Amino acid sequence: MTTSPSRYPVPAIADVPEDIRARILEVQGKTGFVPNVFLALAHRPAEWRAFVAYHDALMLKEGGGLSKGDREMIVVATSAANSCLYCVVAHGAILRIYEKKPLVADQVAVNWRKADIPARQRAMLEFAMKVCLRSDELGEADFAALREHGFSDEDAWDIAAITAFFGMSNRLANAFGMKPNDEFYLMGRLPRDKGEKR
Repeated sequence: MTTSPSRYPVPAIADVPEDIRARILEVQGKTGFVPNVFLALAHRPAEWRAFVAYHDALMLKEGGGLSKGDREMIVVATSAANSCLYCVVAHGAILRIYEKKPLVADQVAVNWRKADIPARQRAMLEFAMKVCLRSDELGEADFAALREHGFSDEDAWDIAAITAFFGMSNRLANAFGMKPNDEFYLMGRLPRDKGEKR
């Protein structure tokens, strides 16, 4: 795709503040490309910083009962419910890589209840989808159901926070017309070459 990553002006990497530029170049060094979300949100540097800081606190967190794959799975399932093309495609790619399952992201995005995932992840997504679609109905029984699968109440917080944060992200991506990078569509679908960047 050659379309702009956003309906709003997108600054050149050389023109963004130094701290933002450093992070963008770091990501580019790891992946071989710059995810469009970094460029689109750089239109407003203060909001970029706040967005990335909260993203990192949720998605790069060490410890707890959620793996990186679990976290990405929550994003894919709830972003599909919110019809967010950018997040389903981009985080679907990351999910395939973390889980080492080429089919899982498509399955979770289309119908997570029928996806080839263990009961533990299904319970996690049941909770996440209730946060996403019917958070006003959450009660003690929902937390108890998570505990039955080994999740703590702190893990429930993480599931809820990831769902809520990406609910915001989904709406921004849809409102701003963010397009997924072409590279995301193929990532994690085929065995990696030894020299391929992640």
